[in-house]
Amino acid sequence: MGFTETFHIIEKETMKESILHTLDGRIKLISLILIIVYAVFSTQIMVLLVLELYLLLLIYLSNISFKQAFMRILVLLPFTIFIIAFQPFIRPGIALYALPFGINITLEGLMFGSLLLSRIIVTLTSIVILSSISPMQEVIQSFRKLGMPRDLAMIFSLMIRFLSLFYDELSKINNAQKSRNFDIFNKKTKYLWRLKQIAFTIVMMFLRSYERGESIYLSMLSRGYSDKSKLYQDRENSIGKNEYVFVIITLSIIASLQILAIYIFPELGFIGANVTI
Repeated sequence: MGFTETFHIIEKETMKESILHTLDGRIKLISLILIIVYAVFSTQIMVLLVLELYLLLLIYLSNISFKQAFMRILVLLPFTIFIIAFQPFIRPGIALYALPFGINITLEGLMFGSLLLSRIIVTLTSIVILSSISPMQEVIQSFRKLGMPRDLAMIFSLMIRFLSLFYDELSKINNAQKSRNFDIFNKKTKYLWRLKQIAFTIVMMFLRSYERGESIYLSMLSRGYSDKSKLYQDRENSIGKNEYVFVIITLSIIASLQILAIYIFPELGFIGANVTI
């Protein structure tokens, strides 16, 4: 599945109707960022487990496909799993298993690796939920209302609008190379020659992007674009009852988990253990 199809599926999720989809973008953004920040600083695995259950409940209430959400988390997870896999071997502590060359698998390393994995899963789930209930333009608009510099918001807005366009240009170049039997993984061709072709691809992509960007900019100027133009919708949504309820529930869960992390979870053994960082 290409980038364009994947992006279309994600945007299609944001068009669904649910309680969370109708919330103000700023409330969704702030609430999920609070969950991510709390997950990053939490040292209780049980806390992260309960937090993940709350996020799964939000996925259910949002009518988001559990399968699509799970697949997107799996796609992002390998970028961090490499760091987690080394924790049992490099973190000092009580040795559980002795391996050759003086390498030990430690209890502290396993616990810290489990903690990192729990944090990452909670963080990725929060990101998937936010991207599934809020269109990217709404996220940028929410950041702008919360104080993001106008120029930075405009850069992000343009990037999102034309990211799929540049991917299509790259796909055209790749298709042209395939029609000429070029395969970057073909070991029968010389390595330096393959690197040369990749360099040509990067240069061609840069030139096409520059030409397309210039033509789009001239088209924007002909339609009245200026440095004061807004490339995102600026709707003044009022904060209503549903927004207050969502924020109160989220803050209450975080506060309750923090209290439980101090007085209850440390007594539960490994799963509720307080991992020292």
